[in-house]
Amino acid sequence: MIRALLASLCLLAAPAVAAAGKPPVVVEFYTAQGCAACAEANTFVNELADRPGVVALTFAVDYWDYLGWEDTFALPEFAERQRSYLTPLALREPYTPQLVINGALEASAVEADKVEALLEQAAVTRLPAPDIQFIGPRRVDVGSGPAPRGGAEVWLVRYDPKPREVVVRKGENRGQTLIQRNVVRQIARLGVWRGRPTAYAVPAAEEEGLATLLIVQAPKGGKILAAMPRQTQLAQP
Repeated sequence: MIRALLASLCLLAAPAVAAAGKPPVVVEFYTAQGCAACAEANTFVNELADRPGVVALTFAVDYWDYLGWEDTFALPEFAERQRSYLTPLALREPYTPQLVINGALEASAVEADKVEALLEQAAVTRLPAPDIQFIGPRRVDVGSGPAPRGGAEVWLVRYDPKPREVVVRKGENRGQTLIQRNVVRQIARLGVWRGRPTAYAVPAAEEEGLATLLIVQAPKGGKILAAMPRQTQLAQP
């Protein structure tokens, strides 16, 4: 009787465990603090940041800096990452505010209804994903699985999980105060994954209190095959 009861409890618990292990949908928000439409989109992305099963990352781009709208969080490599999506997503040029979902879908971040439909599509479209495991502070392991021809890229993204309050000094949003969530502060390409179990060295965190997301992605702005978040950590020398 007890054995049967324990078996039934295990069966009941199984879906919850499977759901907990489901890879998150990765949403990349490309934005600039001086862009008028980005302020509206920012509010929507802040809501996505609290949604279970979604990791929403704010990438500040620098290509509007020539207008005098310098973004306080922008790094050139963020705009470079956005440009890598142009050919796969059949786009002519980068724009803000843009959302890229799982590296495979995109929409303007002000088109909330369209974004919601794409999020639903992404949630049910799952590719076979390798296991990812962080081993200590300076190593991550990616397991075996089907890899794209030529291999996939392994990326480390570090972002601030705390809301950042910004008073915009220039641009179309001059004088406004923006609350930005999950602002990306560091991104690094760790290497190539070819379908076999592989260990990668993890660079030190450049700031304290950053959260980490490991991404396995088809090359040159391809689909995200797997993603695994890690808890916040302290900066290391």
